[in-house]
Amino acid sequence: MAFTSTATYVATEALEQAVNAAVTLERPLLIKGEPGTGKTLLAEELASSLDTRLITWHIKSSTKAAQGLYEYDAVSRLRDSQLGIEGVENVANYIKPGKLWEAFTADQRVVLLIDEIDKADIEFPNDLLQELDRMEFHVYETGETITAKHRPIIVITSNNEKELPDAFLRRCFFHYIEFPDRETMQAIVDVHFPDIAPKLVGEALEVFFDLRQAPGLKKKPSTSELVDWLKLLMADDLAREALYQRDPVKAIPPLAGALVKNEQDTQLLERLAFMLRRQGR
Repeated sequence: MAFTSTATYVATEALEQAVNAAVTLERPLLIKGEPGTGKTLLAEELASSLDTRLITWHIKSSTKAAQGLYEYDAVSRLRDSQLGIEGVENVANYIKPGKLWEAFTADQRVVLLIDEIDKADIEFPNDLLQELDRMEFHVYETGETITAKHRPIIVITSNNEKELPDAFLRRCFFHYIEFPDRETMQAIVDVHFPDIAPKLVGEALEVFFDLRQAPGLKKKPSTSELVDWLKLLMADDLAREALYQRDPVKAIPPLAGALVKNEQDTQLLERLAFMLRRQGR
């Protein structure tokens, strides 16, 4: 079954080809792109379209690769042995399966999302190479080998916070999600708000893309932030009217807290507006 856009997710032709190529090659799909461009949502939609389960492993700066396999709670076992608790002799009682273990032992093929892999230590990706290649790993405490019943479809996301090792990149199929152009963004908005007024979409997209092009902006507004902003505008008549009647040299659009997320960018937009007003005199 080939992956295509769904009723709730707009995928470009290039993204569809990337997903289907990774599935065919049985390689992890490495997805990069600006925050808010739908990288995580892609895995959710892929699992939904395949009618299978999504297993998500959210990566933090403190996450170790071994945690994806399993964790052995030696401290609890020691404590229980001192208290004479029954079952302490069975080490398996103190093994907590990780997300890879869960994906490998699932009764059907699942989608495994390794989300924001670039947040972890630089050695994290290399530490997973053997397990992702062989689709198995050894549990030293029990002597068993966990082998995948069905090879999971693996989606890995990165926000480019740090470079990933070449050895890891060689084993992935890579795709960069380009920021949507106006036509694609219109299609995304239509998916989220099928009954939205065309005038509102037109005005909002004009402001949105103008904001993204503002020179020196620290954080450009993303697709998900545009969706949030439109939701607010649809619910607020006064803000919607303010958008329709906006002064081009005004600094901040109505309900801009959904789009502009730090004081540096707010001050930058105010300075740009001030310069435009002076030029207009």
